[in-house]
Amino acid sequence: MIQRNLKMYDNFCPCTIILRRWHDRMTEHNFPPLKNDRLLRAVRGEPVDKVPVWIMRQAGRHLPEFREIRLKHDFFTICRTPALACEVTLQPIRRFDYDASIIFSDILVIPQAMGMEVEMKAGVGPVLPEPLTDPSHLLRLITPDVEKTLGYVGDAITLTRQCLQGKVPLIGFTGAPWTLMGYMVQGGGSSTMAQARFWLYHYPEASHQLLQQITNVVIDYLVMQVKSGAQLLQVFESSGDFLNDELFQKFSLKYLKQINEGVKKKLDELNIPQVPMTAFPKGATLNSLEMLVKESGYDVIGLDWTVDPAEARARLGPNVTLQGNMDPCALYASEAEVFQRAANMVKTFGKERYIANLGHGILPDAPIASVEAFITGVHSV
Repeated sequence: MIQRNLKMYDNFCPCTIILRRWHDRMTEHNFPPLKNDRLLRAVRGEPVDKVPVWIMRQAGRHLPEFREIRLKHDFFTICRTPALACEVTLQPIRRFDYDASIIFSDILVIPQAMGMEVEMKAGVGPVLPEPLTDPSHLLRLITPDVEKTLGYVGDAITLTRQCLQGKVPLIGFTGAPWTLMGYMVQGGGSSTMAQARFWLYHYPEASHQLLQQITNVVIDYLVMQVKSGAQLLQVFESSGDFLNDELFQKFSLKYLKQINEGVKKKLDELNIPQVPMTAFPKGATLNSLEMLVKESGYDVIGLDWTVDPAEARARLGPNVTLQGNMDPCALYASEAEVFQRAANMVKTFGKERYIANLGHGILPDAPIASVEAFITGVHSV
């Protein structure tokens, strides 16, 4: 847990608070009231004056102010330092008219907490130098005490909620088990996920064992985020495009459903109000998305840019909120075209049960002016 140093927080945030230890969190929050509830209204299917909009990876490399911080601190130091994670989370909120913030962290803090080394290498991305190459390596994994091992994420969420002063809601997140398994087996990102998919066919029992172990950690991690102040949770199944419908049902949907049910059950047991949950299975087929809607119970389904909005709305039904889904590369178009594409996207999805976003994370060199045009276009309808 972090040292409670007021001067350190003053350097980064416009508020001064004392963060309590874990067991004091729920009684000491007293968060400021929420001023912009468009996101939560859209989740509930309530009318909104404007469609809410935020962007995946909105806190990060495309912002010059983030790059300045990265010159002084390595990536995981920022993640593990609540004052720095808070500052980076707030940067896009200061610059743009977003309707939500998302805590700055990384999905790979889960493998780290389970005992694996993760390095962030310039020009390469995340690298796990000792991947799981066969089932015997599962013995290397530990079951962490999430509140201790990942408490810095909770502290960052609590601090950020205070510093936001109720301007917009704060989203917490995690990687989904299959996506995390992919990194843990491949040793990093992959264009094929061949080794991870090899496990699914060659070591199916060990694959389920690994996925279950990750799922248990993820559930505790998300509950901790809600206890710390997260107002919505998103589960990133970023490697959904490597699974056909059969594999999605066996190795993704099963655990996504467990996460949704497990988080809700634990929050009920703790007498903590429920928060909405989003699943974003990038690249999943519409058949898989239909299974997800029918069986998992998520409040929001994220769509990548390959999904036709009208077909998604028709097949997924009127009782689930959809999120997405402009191609991140569309931000390289002219500002006028970005504006028009964003407005047309809203008209296609409709203003009811809809959250505007890109179809995946924003790219590092996306023009700032295009982000502004995207947000303005969404809000113009």
